[in-house]
Amino acid sequence: MTEKELLRTGVATANLLDLARYPIDDLDSLEGRDLVERCRADLAASGACQLDGFITPDAIETLAVEARQLAPLAFYQDDTHNVYFEDIDESLPDDDPRRILQHSSSAAVAYDQIPGDAIIRQIYEWDPLLHFVGAALSIDPFYRNEDPLGACNVIYYGEGDELGWHFDRAEFVVTLMIQAAEEGGGFEYIPWLRSDEDENYDGVGRLLRGDRSDVIELPSKPGTLALFRGRRSIHRVPHVKGNAVLSYGDRPGKKLNEYTQRLFYGRTA
Repeated sequence: MTEKELLRTGVATANLLDLARYPIDDLDSLEGRDLVERCRADLAASGACQLDGFITPDAIETLAVEARQLAPLAFYQDDTHNVYFEDIDESLPDDDPRRILQHSSSAAVAYDQIPGDAIIRQIYEWDPLLHFVGAALSIDPFYRNEDPLGACNVIYYGEGDELGWHFDRAEFVVTLMIQAAEEGGGFEYIPWLRSDEDENYDGVGRLLRGDRSDVIELPSKPGTLALFRGRRSIHRVPHVKGNAVLSYGDRPGKKLNEYTQRLFYGRTA
């Protein structure tokens, strides 16, 4: 049986993950329940949960090779946006945070460009990972994103690239770090800067004008799986190379809006 055939069985997919440390394939075990509770506690406290060494070292090397092979397919975007990924309301004052522009530049391989037998796609489509992420986020039922572009992406940051300050439009995001940045590369955020009841434009404005007193930096290591509630926690990614974004939803049929599709992939689907 070839490696690609093994991947389709799910057996090889399991071997890519450190299941002894993170038993996501046995969530009913004591260790599995402890893992889920730990993730829930981290997310409740800080909006973020990082699982270092989730992918084995050998698998990370393979994923890095795969990412380099996919790189020629990537769409490169270099643009400005506000922190809400919404159209600018020109009637607002110039210093309103909804009018303060951020810079983002990166390259992305969309889901429909990733071959079905690619390792990153096999990991994303493995049911135990789906069930674990849903349990960690306390969402049941839980689904994979159905966006043909944004369901699973490989993102590339080169010299000078960044993802500017923003709030996610989705409730959460799941990322897998494939390659460390040559320099810098910390993930920066302020947890719970806004809520459903209060947009906290004053707090957002202070950050965008340079007040970093509440900023938290999370180092990113290859092989780390990260869960992050980014809808209410503003964040940015300065100068990172090589990570994969795995997208899920709390309801069937969830997709990106056309603004976000055009910004990151140069097309809609």
